[in-house]
Amino acid sequence: MMTNNAYVGISRDLWLVGSGPMAVDYAKVLKTLEVPFSVIGRSVESAQVFERETRISVFTGGLDACLENCSCTPRAAIVAVSVEELAKATFALLVRGVRKILVEKPGGLYAQEMKAVANAAKDYGAKVYVAYNRRFYASVIKAKEIILDDGGVTSYYFDFTEWSHVIEGLKKPQVVKENWFLANSSHVVDMAFYLGGIPKEINYQTSASLAWHPSAAVFTGSGVAANGALFSYHANWQAPGRWGVEILTPRHRLIFRPLEQLHLQKIGSVEIVKQEIDDYLDVAYKPGLYRQVSAFLQQNCHEMLSIEDQVSLVEKYYLKMANYRG
Repeated sequence: MMTNNAYVGISRDLWLVGSGPMAVDYAKVLKTLEVPFSVIGRSVESAQVFERETRISVFTGGLDACLENCSCTPRAAIVAVSVEELAKATFALLVRGVRKILVEKPGGLYAQEMKAVANAAKDYGAKVYVAYNRRFYASVIKAKEIILDDGGVTSYYFDFTEWSHVIEGLKKPQVVKENWFLANSSHVVDMAFYLGGIPKEINYQTSASLAWHPSAAVFTGSGVAANGALFSYHANWQAPGRWGVEILTPRHRLIFRPLEQLHLQKIGSVEIVKQEIDDYLDVAYKPGLYRQVSAFLQQNCHEMLSIEDQVSLVEKYYLKMANYRG
């Protein structure tokens, strides 16, 4: 375990908690933004990979050891640890006194974990945001402009089909795979609800199961968003498919398939045309990450999802859509 002296020089501005591949992506953005930060990692092995890819040193031993042996409290933190550790790490930072946190999606593995974090954030007067980076894609930003010009969304559709044959072989804890809708598919659902509108009514159906995801394998549903837009979804994890979102306005069908790209179909035409977008930042860095981190650091967080809103979405919709018990 590292001693107090080992944390000399640790940043008082920003901690990046985690040293895995996602943390590497965050570090690349933070370096470009010239933000002073320190990296708190757990294993020596992942730290060595992180340091090799970023040329930034890692304080190893884990967050618990750091909090125990270091008296410093940063003004902000980015939590990019494994999914099953997200809520625990965020909660520990809140208790320590960190008042501004960006936590990787979905913010916790279970609804109870997320709710505990949301309650702690409220008790400590802190702000916690869940990092759904697809909200900051260039394709999504351009789509918002078109939707506004067209007078709003009239209906939308999304597909969160996952490739079961790939996921079942991933070296992930079983509990993460059993909660894959929250751990991964919620990326698509959040993007659809963000662009199309938050539901006010929704109907759900699920069927079948997979060894790695016993609650369901086929998901369908429909509903009405608060803005009046009708929506539907369909995902079959036992069949071929891919993620996709389609937003319909009085003048356009906006197609995200893949999500990083925007294709348009104009009313009166069957032609589907790729929309040119300024996606330099999405190519140079993990898509959406540069704008997301910039917004967080500049406290321009109105496009971000708070942990309180995430708890509301999970409890009202996600658990039922995935046939989870909680």
